[in-house]
Amino acid sequence: MSVIADRLAHAGSDAHQKVRPAAVAVPKLQTRIVSGAEWDRIIAEFDETCQEQLHAFAATRWPSVAQEPMLFLLDGEIVGGSLMMVQPLPLRLGRIAVSKWGPMLKDAKRPDADAIHAGMVEALIADYADKRGQMLSVLPRASITPVNREYERLLARGFKRGSELTFPNRYIVNLRLDDAALRKSFHQKWRYHLNKSEKAGLSFEHAGPERIGEFETLYTAMTDRKQFTDHSAYGTVTALMNIDVPALRPELFFVRHDGELVAGALVFKAGDRAVYLYGATNDQALPLRAGYFLHWHVIRWLRDNTSATWYDLGGTDGFQGLHQFKKGMVGEAGVIRPVPPVANYASRPLAYMLGAGAFAARDAFHFTMRTIDAWSNPKKRPTQAKHEPAGAEE
Repeated sequence: MSVIADRLAHAGSDAHQKVRPAAVAVPKLQTRIVSGAEWDRIIAEFDETCQEQLHAFAATRWPSVAQEPMLFLLDGEIVGGSLMMVQPLPLRLGRIAVSKWGPMLKDAKRPDADAIHAGMVEALIADYADKRGQMLSVLPRASITPVNREYERLLARGFKRGSELTFPNRYIVNLRLDDAALRKSFHQKWRYHLNKSEKAGLSFEHAGPERIGEFETLYTAMTDRKQFTDHSAYGTVTALMNIDVPALRPELFFVRHDGELVAGALVFKAGDRAVYLYGATNDQALPLRAGYFLHWHVIRWLRDNTSATWYDLGGTDGFQGLHQFKKGMVGEAGVIRPVPPVANYASRPLAYMLGAGAFAARDAFHFTMRTIDAWSNPKKRPTQAKHEPAGAEE
């Protein structure tokens, strides 16, 4: 099972209090499956669009999985969508339909947003679980609020808790602050390192997609230096940078010192939540505190050049140094929230048994492989590693 092997969720925080959402009148939505190119163009305008829901990303990341970009319509108007990934089970015993970071709302601020989300879930159940007899697996993104309403709604509808991330927390920065309020929001030690970086002779650059080769050189040198196995989706970068929808193309940023590039970042900027995708540094970056300088300027660029409200820094994979760095940047104005467990639903007991069993086997395999990898690469052990702030995301 490969579809969501790299990012399945974990509970264990206040976001998973036993709170059930209030009942809403659920509209009956129409559905339409479109081509991948049309899908990417349409969802560029969604509030909840994200990298994992892009056809250009998913088709590259999981080439053996069938992609079904499904739009949801209310009285002929597009109100949401979900890129469904349909994967066969081992021995072709059945199929699992996966929605990762979906379903997405086009307008998350509309008064009936909760009802629209519930309607999208009902449409997925009707098609994939009831009609096709597949297990449906839905993984909502981390919420900004303490209670993840989308996840709680799935549980209330009969979905069962499934696979979990080992380190679920996402570190999310508030983008809607002026410079003074932003600096004040950082933890004191983070602000201290930022001040030091600003005296180190660093310069910040926003670069066009034609300079992606410079980032790749920096990234390759970093992975070679750190000697870690890269489990990330970095192999999708070429497809993302070549996407023909400018709003969905990641933005590229660099930090330079004495004419040399010392740090870089790729950031997804569409929708209401920008996301830090990948970072790269050289040997000089850490003593220069280039990661602090880089993210300070990225935050300000996103605030001034996009409509995003939040900046998701991703997780930590258990690296304590990275936790401290991101926690300090989130500061007083941002939030730290977990990705919830995946939620599984099947109308037929056999479909659920086969799907849940396949996920359990997959999770055990990947846990074993990552444990072997960690112990064969001591630099990658979370309890020992000194992870640089602008390091690669998994």
